[in-house]
Amino acid sequence: MEEELQISKTQRKREMQALQDLGEELVALGTDKLAELDLPTRLLDAVLDAKRISKFGALRRQMQYLGRLMRDADADAIRSQLDVWKGTSVAETARVHAIERWRTRLVGDELALGELIDQYPRADAQRLRALIRNIKREAAAKKPPRSFRELFQELREIVQHPKNQFATEDTENTEENQEKKSMPGLKPFAR
Repeated sequence: MEEELQISKTQRKREMQALQDLGEELVALGTDKLAELDLPTRLLDAVLDAKRISKFGALRRQMQYLGRLMRDADADAIRSQLDVWKGTSVAETARVHAIERWRTRLVGDELALGELIDQYPRADAQRLRALIRNIKREAAAKKPPRSFRELFQELREIVQHPKNQFATEDTENTEENQEKKSMPGLKPFAR
């Protein structure tokens, strides 16, 4: 127990430098991204002040101050959100790999489109078929893979929201229920 309490001076310096580096990343962000992070007021003010400072010595002192303020902030939550924006989070990497696997399967396997539509009912099958057809034409004509990139973008939109899988059933039931409720005088019949 005592060993956990005694952290070496070198380790403390590393931790403080990591917090200061995180503060520098915050300074590099745009104001819209900073607003999304929901930072404590003092930390947000210090980051905005650092953006305005142009003198080297003053900026260095401000970065040290940011590092000190980062001790009180939830650095892990900030780091994870920055990783998501950079696309370096584990979940984001896994999602990109899944999209690439879908793209490869769609181009190489005729039945893959049906499986994708089964898994993601909101996907536009006609658009996907057209992109797959264009990919094969571009490959045969040795043109740049424009449709290949478009298919990736389309799949990214589809796979982005895994809740879409069951959205069609829920919305249909909700619309039917709303129609029944909106028609006074009509009684719902038993099925």
